[in-house]
Amino acid sequence: MKGLLAPVGKLVNEFTKLPGVGYKTALRYAYEVINMTEEEASALSNAILEVKKEVKYCKKCGALSETDVCEICEKRDDCIICVVENPRDVLAIERLNEFKGQYHVLGGTISPMDGIGPDDLRITELLNRINEGSVKEVIMATNPDVEGETTAMYISRLLKPLGIIVTKIARGIPIGSDLEYADDVTLSKAFSGRTEF
Repeated sequence: MKGLLAPVGKLVNEFTKLPGVGYKTALRYAYEVINMTEEEASALSNAILEVKKEVKYCKKCGALSETDVCEICEKRDDCIICVVENPRDVLAIERLNEFKGQYHVLGGTISPMDGIGPDDLRITELLNRINEGSVKEVIMATNPDVEGETTAMYISRLLKPLGIIVTKIARGIPIGSDLEYADDVTLSKAFSGRTEF
């Protein structure tokens, strides 16, 4: 990067690898790091390394956890499973403190344009959970965009023959938005107003 000292350019380059961080934001972050005390910079780097060492994906649901099986899967009833796209969606729903079931994180959505098909998602793991457990209802809480709706429809068609009730959250959430950015009231209304597929 022209005009930048090599270490600063390297840091800017690393920051631009984060989603939503362009060159100007990355440069601002780099200058903030330069202005940190050595202790503050060390705390930041230690926090990054710690999260990489300590946080993993739950082997059962795919949400973030510090243990092999997350606390939600350990303690909650498995009669209702809420299917979401990513771990951030779990946090968005948990903020409401209303859902008392378990989750299943798909790890994305079906997106032929991006080369992502059903086999690239954790759909087989969901089917295995249903076949092994006492699941009565699956709530589809994918994002209200083309990929999210396609994924929800695909999964609902797989589950209907199994005698599972498949519902989806109500659409108080604007089409094309992400669950993680929805306000708590809108998300709560969408969740409580879910409908059957």
